[in-house]
Amino acid sequence: MTIQFVLANTRLAAVPLTPEVRLHLADEAIELWERTESDQGGQMPPPFWAFAWAGGQALARHILDRPAIVAGRNVLDLAAGSGLVAIAAMRAGAAAATAVEIDALAVAAIGINAEANGVPVTALNKDILETDPDAEVVLAGDVFYSREMTRRMLAYLQRAAQQGKTVLVGDPGRAYLPTAHLTLLAEYQVPVPQTLEDTPVKRTTVWAVNP
Repeated sequence: MTIQFVLANTRLAAVPLTPEVRLHLADEAIELWERTESDQGGQMPPPFWAFAWAGGQALARHILDRPAIVAGRNVLDLAAGSGLVAIAAMRAGAAAATAVEIDALAVAAIGINAEANGVPVTALNKDILETDPDAEVVLAGDVFYSREMTRRMLAYLQRAAQQGKTVLVGDPGRAYLPTAHLTLLAEYQVPVPQTLEDTPVKRTTVWAVNP
C-alpha cells in the first residue's frame, strides 16, 4: 500500500543540484500531506520524503564531488527523507548505506528511489537517536528545524564524532543550526521548490560536526 501511494503521488525526476540522481518527487506539499492522512486514516508526519530538500542536495553534491569521503566505507543517512544522501553515497562508492526514517512512507520511498538509481540502500524504519552510531560515516541533511530535534540530533552526531567517525551535515540556514559545534566545509546555491521555501535558490552549507 505504501509503495503504491508513493508511486501514485510522485513523478521520477532529476534532482536539481545532483542531476545524476533521480527521485520520485511531488510538486505540492500541503495537498500531498492531506492525501497522506486521508489514505492512512489518521495523523501523519509531513511528507518530507517527497522532496529534495536543500540540505540533502548540498550534502549529496558534496559527496559526489568528493567520493573519498565515503568510498569503501559504511554510511548512515539520518532522517533520510527520500534517501537522496544515501543514494549519492552509494553512487560515490560507499561499501554500504543505511537510510533511517521514522515514517513508513519515507522507507517505501527510499526503496523505490534506490531501485530507480540502481544502487542498494537499506531502509530502516526506526528512531535510533538514543543508540550508539555503528557506521563509519554519518550524514544528515536538513535536520535542525526544531529545538527538540536539534538537541537529540546533535547529541547523536557528537557521539559519532567522538568515536572517530566522519560526521557531516547539510543545512540551508535553519533557525536551530548549532554552528558553535560545527566546522564549515562548503557552500552551495541550491535550487528548491518555491512551494517549500521562501526563495527559488537557497544558500546551503555543509559542515563537519566537531567531537
